[in-house]
Amino acid sequence: MKLKVTFLNLFLGCISLLLINTKFTSNVAAEETLEVQLIKEIKKGKFLIGLKQYLGGENDSFSKKKNISFKTDKGLLTLHSSNGIKFKANEINIIWRDIPIKNPKTIERIVFGPFASYESAKKHADKLKDKGFETTVAYPKNWEVWIPYEDDLLEFELTNKIYRKIKNSQVLPFLLNHEIPKKLEGPIRIYSAEEIKINDVNFGKNFYLIQDSYGTWTLIQKIKFDDYLEGVLPHEIGPSSPLEALKAQAVIARTWGIYNSERFNMDKYHLCISTQCQVYKPPKVKNKKVQKAIQTTSNLILKYNNKPINAFYHGSNGGISATSGESWQMQNYPYLNSIIDGSKSLNKVFKWPISNESELSNFLDFDQEKFYGSNHNLFRWDKKISSLRIKKQLIKNKLMNINNNVLSLNAIERGPSGRVTKLEIKTNKVNKSIVLEKDNIRRVLSFIPSNLFTINKLSDDLWLLKGGGFGHGVGLSQSGAIEMAELGFTYEEILNHYYRDAKLEKIEILSQSQFNN
Repeated sequence: MKLKVTFLNLFLGCISLLLINTKFTSNVAAEETLEVQLIKEIKKGKFLIGLKQYLGGENDSFSKKKNISFKTDKGLLTLHSSNGIKFKANEINIIWRDIPIKNPKTIERIVFGPFASYESAKKHADKLKDKGFETTVAYPKNWEVWIPYEDDLLEFELTNKIYRKIKNSQVLPFLLNHEIPKKLEGPIRIYSAEEIKINDVNFGKNFYLIQDSYGTWTLIQKIKFDDYLEGVLPHEIGPSSPLEALKAQAVIARTWGIYNSERFNMDKYHLCISTQCQVYKPPKVKNKKVQKAIQTTSNLILKYNNKPINAFYHGSNGGISATSGESWQMQNYPYLNSIIDGSKSLNKVFKWPISNESELSNFLDFDQEKFYGSNHNLFRWDKKISSLRIKKQLIKNKLMNINNNVLSLNAIERGPSGRVTKLEIKTNKVNKSIVLEKDNIRRVLSFIPSNLFTINKLSDDLWLLKGGGFGHGVGLSQSGAIEMAELGFTYEEILNHYYRDAKLEKIEILSQSQFNN
């Protein structure tokens, strides 16, 4: 998806900005006041994408020496800051500086988490809301839920982490030019009619710098839905995929983006660019097949009950898809069912749901060529894992003391697809076992490709996991969609296979209620 240092003398002494046709103005007219309206941008068919997070902070690897540069090869770009500064040039440089606060303040809150996914964090936030708490879903490093700190909180709330920090400085951006650097205030808009290079990487034409909730800043790109998809499809399903598979991916990536456009509301953008959202990178070269898939399906999304669906997808389901409720701490959706991912004849071969380890073992041993997407390199996998490796991950996630040891590994609950929903890890601490649930299993034991596995004990400190698939297993399997396309299925048929009862429809004018269900 983290959170300092005065370089002023260095920059003034060493950097000379060669600005061509520069123009600087201030006291900008009131009607030009900057404002970021997330819902309004979605209605206009545009996403705000958080390209680079935590700028100006300790873990900022993008701002070289606390400096971020914007350039155009020809033409001018414009910077517009909320404190009335407007500046035009073919190159703009901004530095981050730590500025002391005259009256330091104490920040206090109760933090729940970390959660393995936004979905599980949101579910926990909703439970707290039902109890009357004011909640915020945040992503400072991992997904967390925040509530305000109060002295009279119930005891169960106080079992969670209390965050307390005295804020005595703040990270602020300064515009470097041939005069004294000028302090900027966010939001800051930077735009041009030409492509803009940011730290020498070509990103696009329209950007914001906005202060986040962690004391740092985010570089945000404003981009049309379909232009965004050009940077998603090559990194999600791959540009060499068959056209019909690319079309299916275009539809669900557009749908997923709209449905999930609220997850970074607190930081004033819609989506990130990592696997916590959809992987996005500005395309260096336009791919004609990708463009054709996007153009052919332009404005098409999947709906259920006239609302965009939560169109989950993943790399490989191992031959059977999962329900959303067995993968995350969240509700089941009627359009996301557990299905055997192959021809209809396979439904006669297997008993469903898969209720125990023996049935799953038989499923995993069945001829994998009968399933869609069986050529994925993790369609079937074996993992030998030692108690020491498990222990290291538990210690890393602060779930186990270094003096304890792992004794056993047991799947104590499975979902309808056979996936492990509760994994019990017993230790040598008396009456102490650790239970990992659903997506938290792969968050903690990150070496496990999916939750679809059986457990075989090889010795007192070694287990063999035999499994299938890569990812959460909900919705469309990308490897399955590719094979279906190769077999002659259309993208409509592929979507109908993975999202039963969802309808392919054109985007209408979107309202808040349309993508909340």
